[in-house]
Amino acid sequence: MCKKFTVCENSMEMLVRNNLNLPKVTEEDGCLLAGFDEARNLSAPSSGSLRPDPSAAEGRRAGHPELLLTFSLLSPQEKCLRKLSSGLFAFQTYLEFIQETFDSEKQNVESLCYSTKHLAATIRQMVINPDEVVIPDSAAKKSLLANLKSDKDWIEKITTHLILRDFTSFMEKTVRAVRYLNKTRSFSA
Repeated sequence: MCKKFTVCENSMEMLVRNNLNLPKVTEEDGCLLAGFDEARNLSAPSSGSLRPDPSAAEGRRAGHPELLLTFSLLSPQEKCLRKLSSGLFAFQTYLEFIQETFDSEKQNVESLCYSTKHLAATIRQMVINPDEVVIPDSAAKKSLLANLKSDKDWIEKITTHLILRDFTSFMEKTVRAVRYLNKTRSFSA
């Protein structure tokens, strides 16, 4: 990176104040294999595996009847698909920024933008209610693009590096999750 972008002398400052708020896949999103295994175990319980939830019983005794039923309306797989599709739609704006600033790889970035948009739309169609996938509106995109631009070339280069690094991580988790879902869920992508 130092040789290609010549930004190493200034990069620590930018890395420390990285506030890009890029989409990330977390355990709470239900995309990690542990979450999938948990959902599979819940959907097909074996005999003797159902036990009363002690915290719910304690809550009822303490006068909190709302703790009687504590469950998520979304399965981990559904939650994961929403997160992946929403995240890919969000990354499109960041990839547009790279397309505008990374002239030497314009064609590759253009292809990446198209593929990301197509993948986001495909995953969105796998969601039970596709309308609930978050897609940034044009005003939000314009605002974000304006905030990403800088008068300092090295800041834009570091920003590009951070976006591509986080996009790579997001895509790795997306590939794992979609492969796992293809093996365990009956749908065609």
